[in-house]
Amino acid sequence: MHWNKSLMALLSPLLLTQCVPRIEIATPTTPITINMNVKIDHDIHIKADPQSEALLNRERASQAPSTGQ
Repeated sequence: MHWNKSLMALLSPLLLTQCVPRIEIATPTTPITINMNVKIDHDIHIKADPQSEALLNRERASQAPSTGQ
């Protein structure tokens, strides 16, 4: 019985060192695909002072094609 306990005491550290967890990090073999079905709508509003707005409206009116009737 004494030999059994001694043998167990000597072998238990050896057996416990065999149970070490192993962590492995590896890159995937296929590329990662993220499928996002997203629709983006946006409205842009520009505020201008009255003088600049009048100038822009005049410029637009001068560039508009005239109807030749």
